[in-house]
Amino acid sequence: MNGTCARPGHAANYLVRAAVTAPSLHNTQPWRFASRGDDEITLYADSARRLPLADPDGREMVISCGAALFNLRLAMRHLGFLPVVRPYPQPGVPALLARIRWGPYARATDEEELMYRAMAQRHTHRGLFQATPLPLQLIDGLGRNARREGGELFMPRGSAERLWLGTLVQEAETCQRDDPRHAAELARWAAAPGTRRLDGVPVEARAFPPDCAPYAGRDFTGSAPSDGRSGIRATTWPDSAGLVAVLTTPRDTRQDWLRAGQSLQSVLLFAAAHKVSAAFHTQPLELPAYRDSIRRSMVPGQYPQVIMRLGHTVHAVGAARRPVADVLSVADAA
Repeated sequence: MNGTCARPGHAANYLVRAAVTAPSLHNTQPWRFASRGDDEITLYADSARRLPLADPDGREMVISCGAALFNLRLAMRHLGFLPVVRPYPQPGVPALLARIRWGPYARATDEEELMYRAMAQRHTHRGLFQATPLPLQLIDGLGRNARREGGELFMPRGSAERLWLGTLVQEAETCQRDDPRHAAELARWAAAPGTRRLDGVPVEARAFPPDCAPYAGRDFTGSAPSDGRSGIRATTWPDSAGLVAVLTTPRDTRQDWLRAGQSLQSVLLFAAAHKVSAAFHTQPLELPAYRDSIRRSMVPGQYPQVIMRLGHTVHAVGAARRPVADVLSVADAA
């Protein structure tokens, strides 16, 4: 790719500006885009931003890129066109995730417009939620949006399974807190106070203690005790903990990871459109034994890709994004 001879067109800039608002593991933003005029955009995974310890296979990196791909598609729909996506178009080039072209004109649906407007309001939450439960109609809509993109959304079957999953989250978090290498990897993505850094997790987004909720959060400061189990020992699930959900796919290939990211972002934007935020707890999915246990015991026949809690919050803090010019270049003519 060569961005020195020409500049991406207005349409490419517009689409990528929407794409980069997607969530990513520790706000690593592991994506690159290249445009060929305004006819085609290619999406690449930026392996330099993969976390070698937490994500050795690049699964979460590809999921993050899938979320960005969904945003790009939704921006096309907002403009009134159907996106034509060719995933993994070139065998032997695993970093090349998709080629996206403009399809025929088709007016966006009301739901697509609602989700498009929610892009700017969607922020990852770290902490407790308000006690207001999510209505069943909204929960059904979240599941429908997951299925539309090739994923499934599973909720724990009762309090025992919910607490069991929380215990696995805590155990996995403890393993990572006790490993100096993991702690150092996490610290690299914790933005320092007053920084102008355009990636990583800002201080404002880490306002809640990592163990304030029944499911342990990431310890970006390195100050939380490794045995913190504040809510897991409780026999009741507090209303402020939110709704637990596990996003799965039927297989576990790189294409499934890309689908998982699109399914995840469809869920998150539908939720954000209804004033609902998500908190992520994917630590056990980063350790093969824990991930396999969840697969066998909770979602047989499926592969767990994301663990999250969903709920209402008044504390929504966005994380900075790199400018479009940093992630979008012009593709070679060849």
